[in-house]
Amino acid sequence: MSHDTHNDLVLHPRDVRFDWGRLPMHWVPGRPTATHVINVLHLLLPEGERWFVRTFQEALPLVEDEELKEAVLGFTGQEAMHAEAHQGVLDHLLAAGLDPAPYIRQVEFVFRRVLGERPQPTAARAREHVVERVAVIAAVEHFTAFLGDWVLNAEALDRAGADPTMLDLLRWHGAEEVEHRSVAFDLLRHLDPGYARRLRTFLIGGPVLVHLWIRGVRFLMAADPALPPGAGPTWRAYREAAREGLLPGLGRMARFAVRYLRPGYHPSQDGSTAQAVAYLAASPAARAADH
Repeated sequence: MSHDTHNDLVLHPRDVRFDWGRLPMHWVPGRPTATHVINVLHLLLPEGERWFVRTFQEALPLVEDEELKEAVLGFTGQEAMHAEAHQGVLDHLLAAGLDPAPYIRQVEFVFRRVLGERPQPTAARAREHVVERVAVIAAVEHFTAFLGDWVLNAEALDRAGADPTMLDLLRWHGAEEVEHRSVAFDLLRHLDPGYARRLRTFLIGGPVLVHLWIRGVRFLMAADPALPPGAGPTWRAYREAAREGLLPGLGRMARFAVRYLRPGYHPSQDGSTAQAVAYLAASPAARAADH
């Protein structure tokens, strides 16, 4: 394994708890678009991260490096915890009058049927099916690491009066995404050191993720009981929120996405492990979990 892979960091899940009892529907005050663009995370991640865990458990027997195996186990522990934390927000939205079920059914179809486990006729085909899904996860993790780094530095959300419990959830999760940003990539490289699969799965997975996100924002704004009927997102509202620092800018996101396609790329080149670990030491939920 390369020396730049994990920097001797031991990944461990933090048993965090969040109280959503006082969370307002628009937790970025007066900014429904910014709120719901970020809220899509709560729709996608519980199912998505449970799928990550199942896929990595399938991949574990193929791993021949003990250090990488340890990192994969730490990764799956953290991802399982993320799924539960975001599920809590979904339960709160339902109680507040926004039923996420119609969209969640679509997400379940993607992660359980389209990308799920399937019996294969031979051991070689079974391995191929696992490695292909690991490659999709590595591509998605590139995006989540970007979001994690962004939210750790998004001081505009604090200035806008965003709900502190939601910010702690997003930053705790974002910090762990930065902390384990290399694991899926290193697992892919261990199972298939070639470039073609990395390129192909990114070019397929990236547009699918964007499509799911846009559908998610439209769904949330249409289902939001605090908005007038027919309310929906606009690119103009997104750009305004991004200019203010309440959402990541589309240009910056696209430039970061393209970095993944460089043949010599490694996730350790982006984000700050030190910043992530420092946030996890200060996060109210993570500190409560450690005591």
